[in-house]
Amino acid sequence: MEIKENGFIFSDDSNLIDVNAVHHYLSTQSYWAKGIPLALVQKSIFNSLCFGVYKDGKQAGFARWVTDRATFAYLCDVYIEEEFRGLGLSKKLMSLMMFHQDLQGLRTYTLGTLDAHGLYEQYGFKALAYPERRMEIIVKDIYQPKG
Repeated sequence: MEIKENGFIFSDDSNLIDVNAVHHYLSTQSYWAKGIPLALVQKSIFNSLCFGVYKDGKQAGFARWVTDRATFAYLCDVYIEEEFRGLGLSKKLMSLMMFHQDLQGLRTYTLGTLDAHGLYEQYGFKALAYPERRMEIIVKDIYQPKG
């Protein structure tokens, strides 16, 4: 799937992803994956349904879904590069993803966010309906050097 709009390309073709650019953003600018090794970013892209936003051949944004494409999808690693923010790209990316054929009819769509609740609420996301049914293991600062 590929959409061209206002000089931007939105695509689910993983071959277009600039893995080094995604790694740079995640490892240096994100609050959730600081210090993540390049090999892990490569592996995560290979094992996920990924979407990219491109401008003049440059990676302008990225998102990926961890999904079985049947019952469950977890949205993560969503970002738009600073220079392209404020142009509605995250909304366009969300629209593209939510209507993607591999994400239709699932039982559960989930994500985690620190500061983008308003964006995701526009696409039907809400606080957990049954938080008492959810559990997690969080390994803090897993990508940070020990010492």
